[in-house]
Amino acid sequence: MGQRPFRRMWIAAIAIAAGTIAMSYGVGAGVATENENYDVVIANGRVMDPESGLNAVRNVGISGGKIRAISPNPLQGKSMMDAKGLVVAPGFIDLHEHGQEPKNYQFQVHDGVTTSLELEAGTADVAGWYAKREGKSLINFGVSIGHIPVRMKALHDATGGMLAAGEAAHRAATGAELAEMKADMEKGFRQGALAEGMGVNYTPGASRLEILEMFRIAAQYTASVHVHLRYAGLKEPTTGVAGLEEVLAAAVATGASLHVVHITSMGLKFTPELIAIVEGAQRHGLDVTTECYPYTAGSTALESAIFDPGWQENMGITYKDVQWAETGERLTAETFEKYRKKGGIVVVHSIPEEAARTGVANPIVMIASDGMPITGSKVHPRGQGTFSRVLGHYVREEKALDLMTALRKMTLMPAQRLEKRAPVFRDKGRIRVGADADITVFDPERILDKATYEEPLQYSQGIRFVLVGGVAVLKDGQLLEDVFPGNAARAPISQ
Repeated sequence: MGQRPFRRMWIAAIAIAAGTIAMSYGVGAGVATENENYDVVIANGRVMDPESGLNAVRNVGISGGKIRAISPNPLQGKSMMDAKGLVVAPGFIDLHEHGQEPKNYQFQVHDGVTTSLELEAGTADVAGWYAKREGKSLINFGVSIGHIPVRMKALHDATGGMLAAGEAAHRAATGAELAEMKADMEKGFRQGALAEGMGVNYTPGASRLEILEMFRIAAQYTASVHVHLRYAGLKEPTTGVAGLEEVLAAAVATGASLHVVHITSMGLKFTPELIAIVEGAQRHGLDVTTECYPYTAGSTALESAIFDPGWQENMGITYKDVQWAETGERLTAETFEKYRKKGGIVVVHSIPEEAARTGVANPIVMIASDGMPITGSKVHPRGQGTFSRVLGHYVREEKALDLMTALRKMTLMPAQRLEKRAPVFRDKGRIRVGADADITVFDPERILDKATYEEPLQYSQGIRFVLVGGVAVLKDGQLLEDVFPGNAARAPISQ
């Protein structure tokens, strides 16, 4: 090869490398330069991006709701936030939060959440659900089309609230009812539902063929199915393993993506075995993922099918392990019957500590709160403290996992779970030029959950700044008033 062609190749290689470096610092074609005056600059923070592996002190420039520059050099902004000694991370994405109301969002902001999603239970009215929150939300919001509410509608069962408790829980659907369910599921996807929600444990009357049909619809719309397994417990043949086998078979048969919710409360002492099954399925090419919350108790409705006869043997617990959320009292045989007729939320102390730790520490298990609507003073603390508990207790104190792995489990991995169906998530869960400026800034030495089972309505500590679409909703640890930058996290709408 002659010298001139070699020289041209050498110059081209330098140019490509320089362009790559410039883009990594936020400088390049179509990207703002370091001389610009940005809307917001987060200065001197330890920027941690799970996608690229960046873990270094940088300055982040934000304009128009997007990250425009990530630079080791000082940047100028109309608003400056000093993050010296703090971690600058992608905003946390909660795949599983039932409390989709303003009060819940306030607690979530203090826990670092910038996108809150109701993907397990979902809704039967996707368009109406989004319309209710447009322009009124502190953080981003999103929902699935839910098999439970769709089933309740088709079977004309209004006995439950969020969860079926009457015929929709226990009766098999007729052919006409199944057809109506399928039509409503498709309608929900056309209206932009992010995923398909399914709580088979709450609808034992739903046949395996019905579940299979629901998976087929999800596959048609490139949607993941977020499933509360049919079984959870210790007794054969109704262990979490059997429940997982059912939906894995449905995923294989239909090609639908599968996401198993709160694997620790499904597996209990068999949690490692359930995670191993998910890992094996992934190795063999199946699109299956899972999540957990960092607590040793679950929470659900006492009137639901989960507490049908046999629940004590299935879960290995008894009345004293069930706590009435309204008052915090532990139940007896008498109060169990009384409150079951009344209906309401309970906290269920059933998950071994080792199972919780195993789920939190495993790198394939995402973090999601399964937070509940705030209906009583003794509601489960997970909706208020999940993410801070992982970062404070399990990362800093227990050293069960490292900080970058924990952040990946609550930012990048949830975004990747949804981006196939909803391209909006390709710009979430990352700190990179062009990504949405959904950012959480926290003190790694102070972050900790404060919510407890006894006093659950307490804000987490150590979260200093939270930005949603480049707009601060938490500044110096204080919630800002009259700001509603939250946007709909939604799949494309079709006819």
